[in-house]
Amino acid sequence: MCGICGYMSRRTITREELTAMNDTMIHRGPNDSGAELYEASGGYTVGLAQRRLSILDLSPLGHQPMHAAGGRVSVVFNGEIYNFQELKRELSDYPFRSNCDTEVILAAYLKWGIDCVKRLNGMFAIALFDRQTQELILVRDRIGKKPLYYWLDGENIVFASECKPLLRCPGFSREIRRDVLSRYLYQQYINAPESIFENVWKVEPGAVVTFRAGQVSARKYWDIAEIYAAQSVSPVQDYEEAKAGLKERLQKATAQRMIADVPLGSFLSGGYDSSLISALAQEQSAQPLKTFSIGFKDPKYDESVYAEAVAKHLGTDHTSLCIDEPEMFDLVASIPQYFDEPFADSSQIPTMLVSALARRSVTVALSGDGGDEFYCGYNIYENVRQAQQLDALGALAHAAGQLPIGGGRRLEERYPFRVRVVAANRDPETKTQFGAGSYVTYAQNMVLAQEEWKTGKTKPLPVNYPFESRYGVSDWQVRRMLLDMDTYLPGDILCKVDRASMKYSLEARCPILDTGVMEYSFRIPQAFKFRNGEKKAILKDIAYDYIPRELLERPKKGFGVPLDTWLRGPLRAQLTDYANRDFLKRQGLFDADFVSKMIGDYLEKGDGGPATGANFSKLSWSFFVFEQWWEKIAPSRESLRNRD
Repeated sequence: MCGICGYMSRRTITREELTAMNDTMIHRGPNDSGAELYEASGGYTVGLAQRRLSILDLSPLGHQPMHAAGGRVSVVFNGEIYNFQELKRELSDYPFRSNCDTEVILAAYLKWGIDCVKRLNGMFAIALFDRQTQELILVRDRIGKKPLYYWLDGENIVFASECKPLLRCPGFSREIRRDVLSRYLYQQYINAPESIFENVWKVEPGAVVTFRAGQVSARKYWDIAEIYAAQSVSPVQDYEEAKAGLKERLQKATAQRMIADVPLGSFLSGGYDSSLISALAQEQSAQPLKTFSIGFKDPKYDESVYAEAVAKHLGTDHTSLCIDEPEMFDLVASIPQYFDEPFADSSQIPTMLVSALARRSVTVALSGDGGDEFYCGYNIYENVRQAQQLDALGALAHAAGQLPIGGGRRLEERYPFRVRVVAANRDPETKTQFGAGSYVTYAQNMVLAQEEWKTGKTKPLPVNYPFESRYGVSDWQVRRMLLDMDTYLPGDILCKVDRASMKYSLEARCPILDTGVMEYSFRIPQAFKFRNGEKKAILKDIAYDYIPRELLERPKKGFGVPLDTWLRGPLRAQLTDYANRDFLKRQGLFDADFVSKMIGDYLEKGDGGPATGANFSKLSWSFFVFEQWWEKIAPSRESLRNRD
């Protein structure tokens, strides 16, 4: 587990500058570092650098950049290849020097070329320089566990695990992309391939990006829609067979993720996913597994008593830390430091706290991420099924709603909220992404339109993801799950876990996101996942093999923070300052009049104004986090805050 960065450039970037870029990620790799430069054809220089968090082969033989026997290929790598021992046996003709997975990547590339990535089972971001082809190749794992950015600077490319090295790179402009702002405000994260900066992109999950002679190309080697289509044609029709097959794959995935030369434990919230993973890990451990949970003094959020009961039943060595609101609040200021882009999922705060707790005792922690998206765990999936059942009536209501009722108004304006939502859901590309139209409009109106938008030359990204037809699935529930696997899971959940854990130099591993487990899940019929209204049915049944039902069966709480209380209380003055009309005009990113009024309405009118409620707490929080991030990331523009 590490952080990587580097470049292939005709512009001069010295080894000292590359080292300084690399050292911005010391939290990702405190144990070792390396930075090297190589001459390439066409006047290019290649730089590769890495910060290392030692997990496997703690000796100097795991140092990076690492070079293949014969010197053709050099690599820097962030992540873990869980099947590296199997691959190593298959590559026995290669003269291995170490016992680390990085060297297996080099050997695999020499034998199979870049298609070797299809054989890698793990979480990874890889940068590889091939002297024979004069290519710099960037690769990201299938589901996007590990991050990888790249900046295209004319005929040059600079890459990094986080944006921090890019910000330190000579010549980086820090120009912000306006077209992603509305989507960010609405979704609270920025999904690949977009980023917040001009000319900076994220390597998409399951993608290979190749840079050669100033030209860049990208292709997918693993795509959710394609894999689902290929696997779902051969469903496992027998429930017991499907359950046994899934359990066996989860057991294997968990065992592979317990291979480490450092202390290992597991997050344990007391919910189904983390409890199941902890049970599987304890089953394969000769000693009590170390487990960790966060408790909250506010009983509305606290699940620690359930986690402790599960831990007692499993016999784990459990540590629980009870925290209060001030301890969560203290982390607000650190969000932009470790989340290099604006990122407003407030569950990042308790995720940081449980990561800090685990890091006191272990270097690796197992997590249950992926269970909700792959096995139908979110409430939205129930809502989506109901919406599909009402869609035909919604079409009739939409048609009738266009009738005038006087004063320039239409009949649909008098519909109850739920009817209005179903009636307005007419776009075939966003059928599963319905919601309050006013919230979408607010997110769009907050952003200052460029002249190019007005003339139609360019336009902002829609706040939703208008590509549902690519899944070729008529069942809205399945379609929404696939969409979340493509967007919310990598863009929000996995980003949150990566940054929150790596803030404390902790590696998080997710057995449910194992390649074999993910692909097998697509063969499991939806009726086994959503059974008579029960979400995650098959996953729950496996959990019940280890843990009594009464310890797990309760409403889902999740990690929550009191956003509304914070924004209207201790953060009120700061939010008001960010929404200052004169400052926003000078900043030039948001519609100063609209945002200033919207935030004022939210703070002053309570539940009586138009911009109120949970949605506008989220929208106001997204704006707050952006401005907090902007203060940190754009110090050269701090003069805009002077209002004398």
